[in-house]
Amino acid sequence: MYEVGVFGFSIPKAVFFWFHPGILHQDFELPETMEVKETNSPSRYGKAPWIFKGSALYQLHLVKSETARAFIPKDFRLVEAFGYTLGGFFLANYEDSPAGIFDELVVIAGIVWNPPTSCAWAARVLVNSDEACAHGRKDVGLPSQVAKFSKKITALPKTTKSRFGGFLNMIGMDDSTVSANSCMDVQVSEGNGQAAEDICSINLGTTAVPQPDSNKWLGPEIKISLPSFSGRTEYIPHLLKYSCQIECRVRAVPPAKISRPFVLDMDRKISLERESCEMDSGEDKRKLSISVMLSKPILALEFNCLKMKVDAPTMVPERPPSENSVFNL
Repeated sequence: MYEVGVFGFSIPKAVFFWFHPGILHQDFELPETMEVKETNSPSRYGKAPWIFKGSALYQLHLVKSETARAFIPKDFRLVEAFGYTLGGFFLANYEDSPAGIFDELVVIAGIVWNPPTSCAWAARVLVNSDEACAHGRKDVGLPSQVAKFSKKITALPKTTKSRFGGFLNMIGMDDSTVSANSCMDVQVSEGNGQAAEDICSINLGTTAVPQPDSNKWLGPEIKISLPSFSGRTEYIPHLLKYSCQIECRVRAVPPAKISRPFVLDMDRKISLERESCEMDSGEDKRKLSISVMLSKPILALEFNCLKMKVDAPTMVPERPPSENSVFNL
């Protein structure tokens, strides 16, 4: 089993380390942290660590810095280069978890710098479980919202197998075989009932459709750690840091195609990006989270046989503004 650092196994070092300098120094000491005071957690969650099993798609995007800053606390700095940061989304289907079976979409605004390290920052977390939503808000400090996930499988015309199919299948990139002739669309809507707002449609292609007789290689077994900041929300006003320890089989797949079910007012969108530092409206943040989803994808990873252990978050002491220096590359 391979053991790798955060994302480092899949992104060229020259590109990734620009955005995630904390990986360069494995021996640094994190600032002193404190355990977060226990809250009245949903009964099925109990005490950490919390274990989630299922499958997921982790897709990395180049996100405009102006868009990402709308979600980042003002005293933080983005890790950015040439006007972009590294964001994207994490779409998971959990078959076994403290809250039972549920779907989750984590929209990642970008990478933030808090000396001596950097972590991902979630812009929005959508789940189709009231219990998981309450846990995310009150115990982990996430901007969680209840959502609806509608899945549709569509048959595709049969295609001829490429002469390079054998090699592509070995690395998990062959989509030309006739054994995978259907695709899945996931429609995500925030809220319940008539008040639900359409967020986006995610076309996962053939990679997301279960194929019991498929001989596709699922990729190597790996262990990765995904550290993140959270907090600064209505429920948890202070800054938290937590980590997801993941064991899975991973392979590169073609990026999912994201589309919006409605047309955004582009003038309004541009205005929001320019004024993102002053943006507080929940509706505006919802629209900008869609902009993150619609940004340019650079890498998609499929996680199969996923087992994710989430440790209890710890409180990060506040630093003087002078220590959160600008981090431009």
